[in-house]
Amino acid sequence: MPLLLLVSLVWAFSFGLIKGQLAGIDSTAVATLRLALALLVFLPWLRTRGLSPRAMARLALVGAAQFGLMYLLYQRSYRYLPAYAVVLFTLTTPLYVALLAAAMERRWAPRHLLAALLALLGSAAVWYQAPPEGPLFRGFMLLQASNLCFAAGQLAWRRERARLPAGIPDTALFALPCAGALAVCAAGSLVLTDWGAVHVTATQWGVLAYLGVIASGACFFGWNRGATQVNVGTLAVFNNAKVPLGVVCSLLFFGEHANLPRLLLGGAVMGLAVWVARPRAAR
Repeated sequence: MPLLLLVSLVWAFSFGLIKGQLAGIDSTAVATLRLALALLVFLPWLRTRGLSPRAMARLALVGAAQFGLMYLLYQRSYRYLPAYAVVLFTLTTPLYVALLAAAMERRWAPRHLLAALLALLGSAAVWYQAPPEGPLFRGFMLLQASNLCFAAGQLAWRRERARLPAGIPDTALFALPCAGALAVCAAGSLVLTDWGAVHVTATQWGVLAYLGVIASGACFFGWNRGATQVNVGTLAVFNNAKVPLGVVCSLLFFGEHANLPRLLLGGAVMGLAVWVARPRAAR
């Protein structure tokens, strides 16, 4: 649990940095650069002895979904949402963790449907009166797809890591999911990014270095390592540890403004959804 908490504290400051410092850079380029830096962190540690080609491919696919697709969608959501809304709309990630775990175990319950309904009501309270086709709604839908990728990746990592010999350290493996993630973002950038129009200032390079090496590289590693040390219920709960911290950072340190009553109402209802959906093991 200490690893998950530490990562949540670091991530709390990332939302405001992305919105405030990197707004002028193409979102797919940002995702690609972050993951390239993360891969560079772990590439020297890569050891494939004892791993079959199939195992390496599975780990790369985990990263492609958990980090690659997630980042493509997550970074793009900043085009439509303030940073505090990006933080808040990640509240549904634990719900997806719980629902996917229930699907894998074939243990569905009415509370899962109730939790899904509450999550929708909570998010609707935040973008109430915003047009369904408007930017806030588009940002919300991008975040939900991103959350689903991150939730599925966490569970897939737990499963794949358990299949591998315990003697292989996580540091020897983590370049593989980073490589899978980078492949997805790099492919996306060939279609979505005009690299000739990407201009990065020295300050922005510093922010990208922090986000790539620390928030993406070290923190993704710490999060996935922590995910194997707790049960699914605890993992689901910790997915939201960054939410109140991130909202406070965005409002206090990065100068954003929000409708606080609506924000608190929506956050409370979405938090209730997570509590309803939590796995029995978390009780």
